Amino acid sequence: MKKSWFYFCLIAPLLWAGCGASSESVVSISPAAVALSVGQSIQFQAAPPGSAQSLVWSVNNITGGSAMVGTISGSGVYTAPSEPQSIAVTITARASSTSTSSVSAQVFVVAPGVVEGTQNPQVCNYTIAPPAPANVSIQFGLTTSYGLSTWSQATPTNGGPVSTLVAGMLAESTYHVRATLQFGNGITFTDSDHVFATGALPADKVPTLTVATFPGMMPQSGVELLDLVKTGTTTTKVGVAVTDLAGNLLWSYDPGIAGVSAAPIKLMPNGRFLIGFGVGTVDGMDSVLQEVDLAGQLVWQMTAAQLNQALAAATCTGCNITVVGTHHDFALLPNGHLVVIASTQQSVSGITVTGDVLIDLDQNRKPVWLWNEFDHLDINRRPYMYPDWTHTNAVLYSPDDGNLIVSIRHQNWLVKIDYANGMGSGAVLWHLGYQGDFALLNADGSTDTKPADWFYAQHGPSFVSPNTTGNFSLIVFDNGDDRDVAFAAGGTCGATGQPGCYSTVPILNIDETAMTATLTFNPTTPDYSFFGGNAEVLKNGNVEYDEAGTTPSPQNNAAIFEVSQSSTPQTIWQMQIAGQYAYRGMRIPSLYPGVQW
Repeated sequence: MKKSWFYFCLIAPLLWAGCGASSESVVSISPAAVALSVGQSIQFQAAPPGSAQSLVWSVNNITGGSAMVGTISGSGVYTAPSEPQSIAVTITARASSTSTSSVSAQVFVVAPGVVEGTQNPQVCNYTIAPPAPANVSIQFGLTTSYGLSTWSQATPTNGGPVSTLVAGMLAESTYHVRATLQFGNGITFTDSDHVFATGALPADKVPTLTVATFPGMMPQSGVELLDLVKTGTTTTKVGVAVTDLAGNLLWSYDPGIAGVSAAPIKLMPNGRFLIGFGVGTVDGMDSVLQEVDLAGQLVWQMTAAQLNQALAAATCTGCNITVVGTHHDFALLPNGHLVVIASTQQSVSGITVTGDVLIDLDQNRKPVWLWNEFDHLDINRRPYMYPDWTHTNAVLYSPDDGNLIVSIRHQNWLVKIDYANGMGSGAVLWHLGYQGDFALLNADGSTDTKPADWFYAQHGPSFVSPNTTGNFSLIVFDNGDDRDVAFAAGGTCGATGQPGCYSTVPILNIDETAMTATLTFNPTTPDYSFFGGNAEVLKNGNVEYDEAGTTPSPQNNAAIFEVSQSSTPQTIWQMQIAGQYAYRGMRIPSLYPGVQW
């Protein structure tokens, strides 16, 4: 008995004011926590005693409450203040005015959110101020069924305003938007419905897109991120665009810099886009990197001149060089660093030769590591377009070993570099491609492959397998421009006696121990794409690839395909782009990190 009473007294304080409480003790209150809109009322219940009318109710220790904190009736009906201000209050019930026994509940009163337009006519800014720590997300849609959601953002430590840019809406449409708050104690609050009318882009800025999903086929969900090139008569059209899978424009950005095209565009973990822009006859000329938010507001930018200033002040090995500027690609690293490709030039036998460097910029965009192709590749290997010697166009970070893989188009190689998360020597670990370090095998392991089966003048590789070292898989867009080197020195692709130009999308299983590359998938694309492009395996197993510039080239057209990974690939979905090249086209889950639409 004594032992049971001991444990009872340990547990009872959770419900009672203390052991041995009188018959007037109030032992529970319901609800224990709740979130309300301003002016909203709710009934509280406390027990015992049996009659709520006999209890003494207070708000923040004010019997009956007040206009500032809200009022509570003798029967326990609390009414939140009508002022549009978010507050947190404590509701307390006592058995009598002299009783020391009480129970309390927490109430979060949330003022209505405010929805405002931004400089992007398809984006609104939704601000709401939870009175306590919470995570905030925004639902939106053409009806009050909503259907789409932003990502979730945390309030400041003690609660406070959270502003969310809501993007992904059709132009010239009326949307319903509302915030959902998730408080730390598990309480959820949904704001009232708000209405936002999107604006329109000028017609000459909207890309010309035609989309088809084939009968019975289900494409990978998400949105399409387009890196469009301004050419010919399309210089006014946007170059950075996101569409739904029906080809409707959902978001776009124009840097306001005449004549520039974007390459590349990547959604960052912070929900903004990092975009590289450039113009000129040499890669990197007049380049600028920009981080922009969904409203199109510039967060920061780095010009080629600013990068050279940073290199001049850096102490890392090899950083005492001058670059033309950044171009083509960059890698966003998990530690917040940014690895950029930049072109540099040297005089070789009286000829100005353009090669590339990789520069590791830390979180403050200061150079801390540099790799120079002039130091690690053979200047006498010149298969294509010399003196534009290397024309590096992609960099991949391998999280398994912390190294880098670069696509060097004018060498027809993917090259792996000893980066080791910034501690590596920069040594070339291997060359993948024609005349490289790997034996090319067929899917059945046979060795009757031909030199033409390798990729040439390639673009846009990506990892296929979850692992990125040892035994892993890559996919690449094989443009095929330089495929003639596999047949006759000095030949011309498509000339008499040479094969016609064609592009492919190979998946290669890489064995870094056996030094073999096995072709498991390698369809020829419908059109020859003479530049640009990329390829990836989507979450559903289908392959998406971008024919950046289809022939005949004067048409300035592009096409993006989602196809099955079968022996005879079936087209699931395709987008035709008229009047613009598409340097890259990528399926991303949504406009928000971690959110699938």
